[in-house]
Amino acid sequence: MASVKRCNSELKTLELPKKVKLKTLGQQLLNSRGHINNLPILLSFITPNTPPHYALESLLSLQSFFIPLLPQLPSSTPHSKQSNPGPETVYRTWLRSKFDQLVNSLIDVAVSTSQSQDALREVVLDAIMEFVKVGNAGKFHSAIYHKLLHALVHSDLGVDEILLDLLATKYFNYIDVRYFTYISLEKMARTVDGKEDKSRSPDVEDKSQLPSMELSILKMHNLLSHIPPLEASEEKLDHEMWNGLGIFIGKSNSKEHVNLEAKQAKSHKSNEKVLSSRNVAKKMKSKFTKAWIAFLSLPLPLDVYKEVLVMLHQTVIPHLSSPIMICDFLIRSYDIGGVVSVMALNSLYILMTQHGLEYPNFYNKLYGLLEPSIFIAKHRAKFFQLLDSCLKSPLLPAYLAAAFCKKLSRLALCVPPSGSLVIFAIVHNLLQRHPSINCLVHQERGAGTTRETSAGDNDNSENAKDTSASRDLSDDKPGIDHFKNEESDPKDSNALRSSLWEIDTLRHHYCPPVSRFVLSLENDLSVRARTAEIAVKDFSSGSYATVFNNEIRRRVKQVPLAFYKETPTSLFSEFPGWTFQFNDEDHQEASAKKQRIV
Repeated sequence: MASVKRCNSELKTLELPKKVKLKTLGQQLLNSRGHINNLPILLSFITPNTPPHYALESLLSLQSFFIPLLPQLPSSTPHSKQSNPGPETVYRTWLRSKFDQLVNSLIDVAVSTSQSQDALREVVLDAIMEFVKVGNAGKFHSAIYHKLLHALVHSDLGVDEILLDLLATKYFNYIDVRYFTYISLEKMARTVDGKEDKSRSPDVEDKSQLPSMELSILKMHNLLSHIPPLEASEEKLDHEMWNGLGIFIGKSNSKEHVNLEAKQAKSHKSNEKVLSSRNVAKKMKSKFTKAWIAFLSLPLPLDVYKEVLVMLHQTVIPHLSSPIMICDFLIRSYDIGGVVSVMALNSLYILMTQHGLEYPNFYNKLYGLLEPSIFIAKHRAKFFQLLDSCLKSPLLPAYLAAAFCKKLSRLALCVPPSGSLVIFAIVHNLLQRHPSINCLVHQERGAGTTRETSAGDNDNSENAKDTSASRDLSDDKPGIDHFKNEESDPKDSNALRSSLWEIDTLRHHYCPPVSRFVLSLENDLSVRARTAEIAVKDFSSGSYATVFNNEIRRRVKQVPLAFYKETPTSLFSEFPGWTFQFNDEDHQEASAKKQRIV
């Protein structure tokens, strides 16, 4: 109504003769069938190039004319054609064709890029949704709604944000609108790759005029992300629907949609046969799943790909009818590497821990993600928390836990101080959970295993002989680290033959929090009693700024002071040269010269 008032205010600037003519044509059309020829004239003003005040005046008249007639009009695609149709049938068929023309014109105005149509856009969308509500013999007209969404997805960039906001705020709260939105998005996802879409408007024939596929995928993602989550629909016992007759009604009511007024009078009887909330939620979940599965099968652009991975574990996986269906998508994402693998780790971990997904190469891929760039990535906080959770199981073999300890310790030498802190927290937790790798704390010469084996594997004699024969003689020399940092397979990294000398090196780190953390770690390990694990989330999102802010807020108990009984005369006491010659008279003379120069 607010949009109608805004547009009515613009009507004051109309040329009076033309305004009176349009209003007169509309009144004549509403009062008498004899003025039916006014209908094409009014339709000619519903175009993107028509001034908004003219289009609004015509739309108000046409909407008032068609709404009462829609339940009586034939289908857009009649199943059978009569050989000798009567005059009334011909008249209603002609009206139906004009109504279809009106709908196409309204959709063109809604997705028009003309800024002059912004004031009219909300009124046009309301009119289209009103036709959707009762356009199919009083039932929800899904074809018109699909045509609207199709035009929205294939429109120019910029228009979708306005219509999406209007749809989300006014219509996505209705469960039947969401239901048909999922159906339409599934259809478009299967045809957006360039195949022919039978539901596409016949006016759009040149595919070269359509936007790129990447832009269409971006708009489909915007539509999916604007739809409210399913929790609200599952908790409500009385679902609010845009169409009063509803789509979740038993089959016994399917033949009762004869007259809209009669049906509204019997609405209290039909409410008794509406499906239960559990069945409605089940149907919604099925359509939600099909829409997302079809969308994820598209070649997503990189920016959309990242946005999907970020939201997948919160807004998609909990509402899928079978979350395991997206395992292929997540495994492909996890195999890409880099930041994409980091973003896919969260959802993949949920499938593994909560839905029984088996992924044998999971830890090998996770081991490969440990690179210096991960410590400055945007989503590093969640990654480190998941890394700590993935290494929490006591069933991990010793070689795997040792490999992660060594890899993280080696990274601590080249990452920022905030990264060193989170590494110490994870290493501390690993040493507490897996006592079998405590040998890494102080590895004596020759005490390490000669060859790492996985849990449950037995070395046969031939492999043992080959290994001993190929062993380098320098392995027995002191100061040799047997850990292979460049090895991608944790089993072949020789981590159990090494030690955590990197942690000991960082006792003298230039950043005080790092050196203090190393000392606390040594104290915890020196006490054989089991200590509490460190919360990785307290360090996972750290940076130079957080380390500095925490340090300046820290209460210092001891301050380093330099006290001299006599004023020093040289920079280094043991170096006789470069002495300081300080004279008060020379200093005063230099100051006076400086003032004169200024």
